Amino acid sequence: AERASEHHHPDSTHPLSTTTMAASDATSTLENLLLATLDAANGGSLDSDATSAFIATHGLSALTLGSILRSLEAHGLVTWQEHAHTAWGLTEEAEGYVAAGASPEAQVLLRVRAAGEAGLTMNQLKDQLGAAVSGVGFKQAMQHKWVALKKPQDLLGLSSKPFALSPEDQERVDALPPAEKKKEIKRLEKAAKPEPAVVAKVEEAADVTLGHLKAIREGAFDAQAEAKALALLKKRKLVQQRKWVTYSAGKGAKFALEKKKEATDLTHKMLANDEYASLSFKKYNFNAFGSDTLGGHLHPLLKVRTQFRKIFVRMGFEEMPTNRFVESSFWNFDALFQPQQHPARDAHDTFFLTRPDRTDSDRWVPQDYLERVREVHEVGGFGSIGYGYNWKLAEAEKNILRTHTTAVSSRMLYKLAKEYEQNGGGVFEPKRYFSIDRVFRNESVDKTHLAEFHQCEGLVAGRDLSLAHLLGTIHQFFRNIGMPDVKFKPAYNPYTEPSMEIFAFHPGLGEWLEVGNSGIFRPEMLRPMGLPEDVKVIAWGLSLERPTMTLYGVDNIRELFGHKVDLDMIKRNPLCRIGLD
Repeated sequence: AERASEHHHPDSTHPLSTTTMAASDATSTLENLLLATLDAANGGSLDSDATSAFIATHGLSALTLGSILRSLEAHGLVTWQEHAHTAWGLTEEAEGYVAAGASPEAQVLLRVRAAGEAGLTMNQLKDQLGAAVSGVGFKQAMQHKWVALKKPQDLLGLSSKPFALSPEDQERVDALPPAEKKKEIKRLEKAAKPEPAVVAKVEEAADVTLGHLKAIREGAFDAQAEAKALALLKKRKLVQQRKWVTYSAGKGAKFALEKKKEATDLTHKMLANDEYASLSFKKYNFNAFGSDTLGGHLHPLLKVRTQFRKIFVRMGFEEMPTNRFVESSFWNFDALFQPQQHPARDAHDTFFLTRPDRTDSDRWVPQDYLERVREVHEVGGFGSIGYGYNWKLAEAEKNILRTHTTAVSSRMLYKLAKEYEQNGGGVFEPKRYFSIDRVFRNESVDKTHLAEFHQCEGLVAGRDLSLAHLLGTIHQFFRNIGMPDVKFKPAYNPYTEPSMEIFAFHPGLGEWLEVGNSGIFRPEMLRPMGLPEDVKVIAWGLSLERPTMTLYGVDNIRELFGHKVDLDMIKRNPLCRIGLD
């Protein structure tokens, strides 16, 4: 039987305690009624029909009866089984067709046949049957080849003649502004074309669809024998599957006509008046788990970040300060020898702040360094011819959300150059820096891209460093994170030369993955800072999200970082073993 309406609860205006007691009493009464019905039943059992009758008699839902049966079973009073049922029924649209006595395709055929050889235009059909019925009916009737589209007879004589305006229309069009003339002529030309007519191709046709709908409504439809017809009806959304449950019940090992509440604790009062002797106690479940303790949980990104940080530190790297999310275009782009016309500096790739939209350059960069950067962009230097354009200070002063942590690297390298200058320019102390923090890019969000993500970056500054040093350092880093097999492909970056994409073989997936970018910073970036000619800087970078997704089996980045993250995943994700094996 289908679920009946929910049992009525006491008025919500009553006090909470009264409402709870009333609900408890009502449940207890229903439990006793069910036990009495079961005791009076033939054979001491109730089949699905009997339990459905009990539901109807007492105005219950199947859900409520299931709850009562589970409660009685827990006390050993009854045994029960749940039986799932499914059946096909008509949608509201299909009920309308049955009430009309014809499917939409049959209604279209009847209207077209009644119109005779001239047929009906689509607009006429729509006026007679409505937009929904005429649209669906025409499509289905065409598929059955019951109807056809036919051009009016007078159209044959006009098809070869050019369209011409009547004198009245010509006079009216001539009075219009030039911009409106073409639109009006096109409208008049379209209106002058005769509309095709829908005509009947058959005298009679069996309305099979209506027959199927009636059979389903009457419960006489054989879904297995008519599987193809059912699939078509489902596709047309004329049928829907109904699901419901029924129950059968029998007497349990401790059957009684009343459920007595078992005591859970032995109290002083029970011992004092010997009440405990007549009570039934609930058995303790020593295998039950205790309540889950509430506490914080580390996100997978935090776990992987921690392990990456430990690996960098073990390799002798020092972490750079990355707390500056808002950055000037100068440090993010210009100091890196990235031209001001570069596509990455457009609004569709970078988030520009509107308030404050720029920062005075006097506050964040010495003017002599600013001029050296301007010169290397415009005319080159240090073996470069530059980009040959007019470098604009206003463009460099724009405030943005940093697009990469290399903006932090540029600040740290300039600081390193100033320290070298203050020490008299004699001894250059090599440095190893790393950073792991958020960056922002104006990208379309999909399963592999976010507008906000994390970037890991490592760099080494020292005298006479070469491509071999870069390759060796990258090999060591990826060996430490569990990817010892690494290969490279030439690439282009505005601020590194040579530049390489990094690919690593993932043993778990059995395939090569693109994991990062690398290169040697260009002299046009380093020399204006004041670093000596023989000091080279090797660097590489990768996202934090991609290795985390691979490690934790996440194929959609939105399920890892953002508002769609499953909190249960945060609580139950395993330990990050990068750097531990």
